[in-house]
Amino acid sequence: MKIVIIGGTGRIGSKLTGILKLQGHYVIAASRSTGVNTISGDGLDEALSNAQVVVDVSNAPAADATAVLEFFETSTNNLIVAEKKNGVTHHIALSIVGVERMQPRGYFRAKQAQEKLVKNSGIPYTIVQATQFFEFLGNIASSGAKGETIHLPAVSFQPIAVDDVAAILASVATSKPANGTIAIAGPEKASMAAIVGEYLKKIGDTRHVISDAHASYFGIELNDQSLVPPAGSSPRLGQINLETWFRQQQQG
Repeated sequence: MKIVIIGGTGRIGSKLTGILKLQGHYVIAASRSTGVNTISGDGLDEALSNAQVVVDVSNAPAADATAVLEFFETSTNNLIVAEKKNGVTHHIALSIVGVERMQPRGYFRAKQAQEKLVKNSGIPYTIVQATQFFEFLGNIASSGAKGETIHLPAVSFQPIAVDDVAAILASVATSKPANGTIAIAGPEKASMAAIVGEYLKKIGDTRHVISDAHASYFGIELNDQSLVPPAGSSPRLGQINLETWFRQQQQG
């Protein structure tokens, strides 16, 4: 099977490419560095020729809300046109759990716009919404830092390892389209303060983490269920918990 990974040289894309190649698939790691530009369209037709599956794990190179929206809309529209031209039969997009509940922030509005384009494209699809990555715990801690304390929202949290994200995406890429959304999350669920606090202990950071009902998440007001799969749903769970993930980081 020919599978094209958009953003295939990035953090997740490179891992996903490796897994699929080991499984015997013909994989194109598509990015600007490999001559494929989803904004200009350069290299798209050549990359997608005879491809059955496209997995989009790309990310916007800019932080400005308008620029991010423009990136995801332009990139996704160009992909859809090229996929229809080349007979692609499964489009997979990596998104974020809770994206529809965090619209005050421009990045999440852009990701929801991307999801809508995929859903309305007419191409069989699967949207994979992931919880936050363990790899971002340091950034989350920094966002709530106030001197020697860290104030984080009093919400449930279920982060996932990038390795698990790549493994699940590989499974989705070799399965039939869901024509819907799949939520994925880590194996352990606790409060954000508890998980971030445990991570800080492991790296020797002695700051006190406070679960603060008034704290925001990068400027967004959350409720307890904002960052986790909806109650009553059946998310696909990764296998790597915080302890295992941290040990892997230490081992390089």
